[in-house]
Amino acid sequence: MSKIKVAGIKRKTKFSPNHIGNDGMIFSETAECLRNMGYDVREYTEDEFILSEENERYIFNMARDKTTIRKLKKREEDGAVIINPGTGIENCTREAMTRLLLENDIPYPTSLIVDVTDDPSQELKKMTADAYWIKRGDSHAIHREDVTYARNIPEVKSILKEFALRDIPNAVINEHLVGDLVKFYGVADTDFFYWFYPYDLSHSKFGLEAINGEAHEFPFDVEALKKACDKAGEILDVKVYGGDCVVDEDGSFKIIDFNDWPSFAPCRSDAAPKIAECVHKQIQRDLQG
Repeated sequence: MSKIKVAGIKRKTKFSPNHIGNDGMIFSETAECLRNMGYDVREYTEDEFILSEENERYIFNMARDKTTIRKLKKREEDGAVIINPGTGIENCTREAMTRLLLENDIPYPTSLIVDVTDDPSQELKKMTADAYWIKRGDSHAIHREDVTYARNIPEVKSILKEFALRDIPNAVINEHLVGDLVKFYGVADTDFFYWFYPYDLSHSKFGLEAINGEAHEFPFDVEALKKACDKAGEILDVKVYGGDCVVDEDGSFKIIDFNDWPSFAPCRSDAAPKIAECVHKQIQRDLQG
């Protein structure tokens, strides 16, 4: 009996700021787990996938390039089973993510979505925040400057001007939350959920964890966080996910970032088999009709 063919698409390195090695390793380990489960896995770079004339029905991927995502979405329309789907990857860009999470009552910071040429002063005054985060709205963060902390409204306006000079069309402005910064990873359709304090492990993409500082380790309900993250994953249509939240001293939390297929760096060896399990389950569901 011939093996079931599965395509795996690696992430283009420019979309792995300071995590090229980590992103590559979680992809490779997941591919190896699938091979050990009996699948015939063919690996592609994003460029190779775009040019490929193969039509594998089953695809797992870490893609981020817009051209790759367009092809993934076309393959979805043709019936391919894809983890994570192109629609889900697009939903994790900042503007789309903010709209979807707020519309579906996921705990999330008070936020504004603005064109970079707008003056948000009046709306920011209504927010009554002590500080702000300005994040590019049109894509995932690629450069350190794509996510910037602002201490006041004049700084917000200055950062928006810098975004305009970089041809970034829109931005999300989040209120700054005081509390423990917690990073999490999850895999839908499995029992996998992992969380930690990134400041304590010096785990960072751009070094921004220093703003919230050392964790106080406020008690919080991990199961409630997992439930909120699983719901967010369903809303955004991503099964392999990660992100960040801030835990207040009263134990409440708000999700401040949610990503399609992150590096899983601190828990890679445990995560890879679970991601493979998730992919396997989607394939088996499809085969069983």
